[in-house]
Amino acid sequence: MRPVPSLPRRLAGPTPVVVTGTLCWLVAAVVFGMLGWTGSGVDVRFWTCVTGSGLGVLGYGVFRWQRSASQRGSRGSWQGLAGLDG
Repeated sequence: MRPVPSLPRRLAGPTPVVVTGTLCWLVAAVVFGMLGWTGSGVDVRFWTCVTGSGLGVLGYGVFRWQRSASQRGSRGSWQGLAGLDG
């Protein structure tokens, strides 16, 4: 049985997934917002997408903060984050 090759660094890092997911929430918020303003008003779908976008931005910020702490060598940081995504 052949060993499975590892993924390239650009595909193994979490940044593309987090950014893509956040952008999808943002696009959906814009779409539901436009539909809501032209129709009977915004509804729960719009606010769900706004919340998803906000949580994505917040989560990415926390990830960047933890990665910079790992690169600095901070004692309380997660180990192994310093080499991800550049």
